[in-house]
Amino acid sequence: MTTILQIEASARGERSLSRGLSRRFRELWMEYEPAARFLSRDVGRQPPPLVSEAWIAAAFTPPAERSPEQEAILAPSDKLIAEVEAADLIAIATPMYNYGMPAALKAWFDQAIRIGKTFSFDLARGDWPLEPMLGGKTLVVLSARGEFGFEAGGARAAMNHLEPHIATCAHYLGASERHFISIDYQEFGDRRHERSVANAHRAIDELVARLARDDRNPSDAKMQNTTPQQVSLEEGA
Repeated sequence: MTTILQIEASARGERSLSRGLSRRFRELWMEYEPAARFLSRDVGRQPPPLVSEAWIAAAFTPPAERSPEQEAILAPSDKLIAEVEAADLIAIATPMYNYGMPAALKAWFDQAIRIGKTFSFDLARGDWPLEPMLGGKTLVVLSARGEFGFEAGGARAAMNHLEPHIATCAHYLGASERHFISIDYQEFGDRRHERSVANAHRAIDELVARLARDDRNPSDAKMQNTTPQQVSLEEGA
């Protein structure tokens, strides 16, 4: 059974293009694998707390020496990290805001990447002291962008601070296999945008077929009488 952590980062609701891609990804995956377990984390609607000086002090205090107050400060981080640890695949649906990731998604990464939990630090390694402690995970990023040309060699490639940043951070979540699907031309609203939406949905179809099939007959998977698991994870829940 595959466990998928699904992150939603858009501030928009039904009008969100990235949320539409996320829905398509989930629905299609469940056709291939009805028993898949989905963990849902909507940071767009419920942003994680920002990192503070007290948070940093708690994170760098050895666990056995932390005060109850420090444990409480790190509790949201512990919860998010547990979700990452449980996941085989992390699917992040996000818009591009000001050429980078939304603040809520950045806050999620800041809470989910932590010394002693997702990466180790050892100066004996020389100039590369950080090393991920997790591994074997797949990352899928489903994004929506107002302009176009953000792909490698594109007119705005140097302005794409969304996908490279996510890819760099994902290394410390143990995601070595990474896939990126995006919608462009949103602000133009023309036929190019319509084609981009269609192409993105088609790319999801192809990606899910490749990732979820696992050499099984898809028709056999659809015949399984297993109820899909959709788990909603909220701060404080």
